[in-house]
Amino acid sequence: MMPPADHPAIAAPRIGLLLVNLGTPDAPDAPSVRRYLAEFLSDRRVVEIPQWLWQPILRGIILNTRPKKSAHAYSQVWTKEGSPLAAITRAQTAALQSAMGSEVLVSHAMRYGQPAIGPAIDALVAAGAQRILIAPLYPQYCAATTATVVDLVGTHLAKLRWQPAVRYLPPYHDDPTYIDALKASIEAGLAALDFVPDTLIASFHGMPERTLHLGDPYHCQCRKTARLLGEALGRPVEVAFQSRFGRARWLEPATDATLARCGREGKKVAIFAPGFAADCLETLEELAIRGKEQFEGAGGRHFAYLSCLNDGAPGMAMLQGLMRRELAGWL
Repeated sequence: MMPPADHPAIAAPRIGLLLVNLGTPDAPDAPSVRRYLAEFLSDRRVVEIPQWLWQPILRGIILNTRPKKSAHAYSQVWTKEGSPLAAITRAQTAALQSAMGSEVLVSHAMRYGQPAIGPAIDALVAAGAQRILIAPLYPQYCAATTATVVDLVGTHLAKLRWQPAVRYLPPYHDDPTYIDALKASIEAGLAALDFVPDTLIASFHGMPERTLHLGDPYHCQCRKTARLLGEALGRPVEVAFQSRFGRARWLEPATDATLARCGREGKKVAIFAPGFAADCLETLEELAIRGKEQFEGAGGRHFAYLSCLNDGAPGMAMLQGLMRRELAGWL
């Protein structure tokens, strides 16, 4: 049936795929970092402190002291393509678009900063996407990461008159294709070193310990990833948690303390971050730069940081497999 001549144009039905990562400031300067941190640290799932208590601390102290320090850290890893996280996520998006073909419209967004999730969904819908797979690129589920993406998508969908059908990529911490991709990437990284590490450390982003007791599965899923990876590699993998913030007790052991101990013990260390889908400030500056300084400052001599899966062949093959599985019945 042909629509009337004056009917508004409607794009042909398509399937959308939206990759979502945490986010990044627009530039490695204090004003950009301040805007980014204001959005990030105002998320009630990220900082679970009553807003009447937290916002004066955030606005009065943190946003007046931390941006300059964080901007310096960003400047150490910034590239001509911009933030490493942004550049790698764009590359992952392009690689998936090429692999998925014309059947799927692939785009990306950041939970905090730009490109924002709401406009990215609107663009997919305007291009005809009536079904969208939202893919938070967090292998391990955490309320402060995966759930906050779902929250924001739901808030945006509530504003739409014509909502697309939506699915979400579930956590894939124990998926065999994820473990296999990590194994291949780590073995390639180890083969390129000029020494043989006797200690492998999997560093995951830290969370307050209370999140574990409140029922968040993140800690357990990180431990399971490391166990399965160790079994695949045929050698033990130590677990550590980085990026502590504030005075609350966080998940342990801490990455900085673990590196200092290994340095004192004369261990040869290779560290990697399996909870990150793409290299970013927390891996390139916190681990590869400051982590090495902490290790060597304690007397260590052999240290290597192994890259995330990024847009390399093992990681992209894994992502394509996961996306096609979750799109089953739509494609």
